[in-house]
Amino acid sequence: MYSGSSDGESHETAAHRKIPPASSMLWVRNLRRYIGSGAGLGSEALMELETKRILLDIFKEKQQKSAEAGTIPSFYKKKPEEGSISHRVQRLAKYRFLKKQSDLLLNADDLDAMWVCLRENCVIDDATGAEKMNYEDFCHIASVCTEQIGPKCRRFFSPSNFMKFEKDESGRIAILPFYLYVMRTVSLTQARIDMSELDEDSDGFLQPQEMESYIRGLIPNLAQLRDMPAQFVQMYCRIAAHKFFFFCDPHRRGKACIKKVLLSNCLQELMELHQESEEEVTDTEQAENWFSLTSAQRICDMFLALDKDMNGTLSKQELREYADGTLTEIFIERVFDEHVRRGKTGGGNSREMDFDSFLDFVLALENKDTPEGLTYLFRCLDLQGRGYLTTADIHSLFRGGPLPACLLMFVVSGPMIIEKIFSKKRRNQKKNDR
Repeated sequence: MYSGSSDGESHETAAHRKIPPASSMLWVRNLRRYIGSGAGLGSEALMELETKRILLDIFKEKQQKSAEAGTIPSFYKKKPEEGSISHRVQRLAKYRFLKKQSDLLLNADDLDAMWVCLRENCVIDDATGAEKMNYEDFCHIASVCTEQIGPKCRRFFSPSNFMKFEKDESGRIAILPFYLYVMRTVSLTQARIDMSELDEDSDGFLQPQEMESYIRGLIPNLAQLRDMPAQFVQMYCRIAAHKFFFFCDPHRRGKACIKKVLLSNCLQELMELHQESEEEVTDTEQAENWFSLTSAQRICDMFLALDKDMNGTLSKQELREYADGTLTEIFIERVFDEHVRRGKTGGGNSREMDFDSFLDFVLALENKDTPEGLTYLFRCLDLQGRGYLTTADIHSLFRGGPLPACLLMFVVSGPMIIEKIFSKKRRNQKKNDR
């Protein structure tokens, strides 16, 4: 029985072995060669074969380009929900990272110790009396500071940092600019850490309320703001934060980039209030500093004085009293057209300027030499919204009366000057045509 079945299987195996594979048969090879050349195919089959070949070439080309370019990086990632595990992990990782960066910073005692090391190991210039150091002194001071302060000060004593400063004929740099560089670097890094802690969604931008919280935390450390009345703190933070957004949020998206804030002049102006004695600062300097308590109170008093009906907003008639009534009617109209949103009830008469819009208005007039101030004012002067001024625009602006001094940088005065401006423009255009 078993032997019989084994014999049957052996016969079948032998039969299979006797049949040659299809690829070895001559007629199969000839048929495949004939079909592959396309000679025996109809027009539709040839077209389909050509289409497949073209699509295959396109597919291979795209594959090659994708391999050379790499994968497209993801540009959107959904933020974790509040209270979720991923949100908690993100907050914890952010806290630990910022804590680590803060520990690497030099504190006030470290900075004092570095200044002592610099003065003890420098050389006095006989000609100027300035305290200087060459590269050998620089390396020696680096080793001394590392022993006294720790390795966290080592990064300031790199060769590239030494080359950043101006050197005399002997290759020496002054120690004071170097020390100020260290202090500013530490100050900006600390500011970035503080702002990043307030950045709730960790997107590198600060919302208005987050910027106000940052300024509120600085008030106790700013000598000129320590005696600020408690009831005025909230209003002060609102006024101070608005300047950051006026200059660092030109598209009015409601958020300011932290890097842009750190590099702006606004932060430097705010830090000037660190000076211990107000006697060192004149009344004029206090008034010019937007972040001073005197300036903030001046702006609030100005708004309250203009708000005759005490409704918290300014109408066109009330705003005309600004700067002793020197603003023309057409300019006031243009300010409301371009920079004041309509009221919820609709209609032109319901549109009034709120306090935030008034802050933009004051900032533009007081900073008219900046790109942000120029952009604000130019939109008011550009009657047709074309991005440039014509003769008719300037005539229309003068028709409402003489322009205030703050706008004379755009338009000088009188029809004769207008003709002079445009005639000069025509002459320049003729020269370019030649």
